[in-house]
Parts: sequence; structure tokens; C-alpha cells
Amino acid sequence: MMRRRVMRRAVVRTAVVGGTAYAVGHHAATKSAQQQQTDAQQNAQIADVQDQQAAQQQQAAQQPAYAPPPQAAAPAASTGLSSDDITQLKQLGQLHESGVLTDAEFEAAKQKILGI
Repeated sequence: MMRRRVMRRAVVRTAVVGGTAYAVGHHAATKSAQQQQTDAQQNAQIADVQDQQAAQQQQAAQQPAYAPPPQAAAPAASTGLSSDDITQLKQLGQLHESGVLTDAEFEAAKQKILGI
């Protein structure tokens, strides 16, 4: 009977040691795979950043070193009002200010002169 206990203990010890060794090996393999995946992602990101920087440098090299200053905006187009039209608008404004013309009459006459 004593011999069986010794054998059982030896078998149990072997199973515990073997199980522990398997768990440690499995954990190490999993960590190694995760590390490789992380490294691959980082390498891909670094390659993307390097590609972007290279493209920016090429664009900078293609652009001229001296860019001419932007041209000033063109003056506003002429409204096409004659001096008679301007005189009539001034008279309408005076009549409106003095109260002879109502707001509606002033707007109607102004639109007629402006051709709206």
C-alpha cells in the first residue's frame, strides 16, 4: 500500500509539473503572438507616416520657391447709373426725408430708376 501512495504522489507531481510547464509555455506563446501583432501594427503606422512625409517633401519640391503675390481684387463693376439717375435718386431722397413721399412711394420710384 505504501508503494501505491509513493507511485500516486509521483504521478501527481509529474502531472502538476507537466501542467505548469504547459501553462507557462502557452502563456509565452500567446504573449509572443500578441507582441508580433503589435509590432506589425506599429511598423505599418511608421511606414504610413514616412510615406506621408515623403509625399509632402515631393510637393514642396515641386512648388516654386517664389510665389508671386496675389493680385488685388478687381474693382466692383459699374452699376450703369448715369448722372441723371443719380440726380433723380438724390431728389427722391430729399423728398422722402421731407415727408412728401411715403416709404412705399420712395421704394417704388427708386426701383423704377434703378431698373429693378
